Amino acid sequence: MLGKEHPDTLGSIIDLASSLYQKGKFAEAEALDRQTLQLREKVLGKEHPDTLASINNLRSSLYKQGKFTEAEALDRQTLQLKEKVLRKEHLDRA
Repeated sequence: MLGKEHPDTLGSIIDLASSLYQKGKFAEAEALDRQTLQLREKVLGKEHPDTLASINNLRSSLYKQGKFTEAEALDRQTLQLKEKVLRKEHLDRA
């Protein structure tokens, strides 16, 4: 009804991914995290705080599956974006 890109729809996808993550279904959570990240990048842009949160969610799903190299790459990407977007003193940057 609202469409894939509506914030409420994205919120529901995130909630489902979180539930799957909590149940240890990390591969399923990863798929939803990737979907959410792609949509948020499209709708909000790569530097939006919600997009950065989606990168972190995906990173967590990858880490739990032992995909450490890919998780580290996302950590580096997030740090780079936060350094660009946030003030040096901002707590989220730390």
